[in-house]
Amino acid sequence: MTHNTYLEDRVLQLPFADGEHNVRLWGAANPRAVIVAIHGGMSHSGDYATVGAYFREQAVTTISFDLTGHGQKARIDIPSFSVFLDDAERMLAWVRTEYPTQPVFLMGHSMGALIATHLEIKGRLGTFDVRGVILSSPYYANAIPVPALVVRLSGLLAKLFPTAKVPMTSLTEWLTHDATIIQRHYQDEQLQRRGTEASMRFGRNLLEAQSALGGNLSRWQHPVFAVVAGADKLADANVSRQMLDTIPAALRALLYFPENFHENFNEINRDEIFAAIWQWMQNQLD
Repeated sequence: MTHNTYLEDRVLQLPFADGEHNVRLWGAANPRAVIVAIHGGMSHSGDYATVGAYFREQAVTTISFDLTGHGQKARIDIPSFSVFLDDAERMLAWVRTEYPTQPVFLMGHSMGALIATHLEIKGRLGTFDVRGVILSSPYYANAIPVPALVVRLSGLLAKLFPTAKVPMTSLTEWLTHDATIIQRHYQDEQLQRRGTEASMRFGRNLLEAQSALGGNLSRWQHPVFAVVAGADKLADANVSRQMLDTIPAALRALLYFPENFHENFNEINRDEIFAAIWQWMQNQLD
């Protein structure tokens, strides 16, 4: 049992395809709805502490889980992007069993938003009766330009040296303006709850997952609320906005914060963001 460092009420270890993963619950006594939250790359389930604490006060239970390859090692490696989709479906199925009558919302930040987008576009949310999707800083394109030659070589390198380390600069300081949360991130890195290195294969899988969307989300079917950070050093905000604009207008609500760094839900204006999300959620519940 992990101590509730992240304001959660319970930490469970539940079976996934590759073994047991941490699942964190911020539980409301009589929940009006349930949020299933997918964390970003290099991150872990505890990063939804701010979301869980806020929505617990609105009688909404938040449930987050460690994705495959995350939460217990410095170097993140996965066999394929599809394992993330399987992880999320497994969690949604569990939630549907545990909360059979509550409306469910799927939330994803950064790579988690990329995962949620793939589930949506591929029609894999239909069986779970998801009421709506909430996205933060979707990782549709890298904000740091990668030379075309490196992109072309990445496929070969991922095959030859799948678990080798991708050269990368730490961007921890650029995730949020909240110094307390930055400090927590550094502590999580020391505990290897947050990854500090990415494997060649992991990097290539993300590139392929981004490319597979083709810049077009017009097949989107669920109501969606998206938050884009203008000063994002990780995910390209312009690409995010262009792609989100391809979602049918009747389904789409978009908030743009020019000053925000990557982690909207950990930013100093997060209560304003959460209030807007909660208002939108209530509209979906009505």
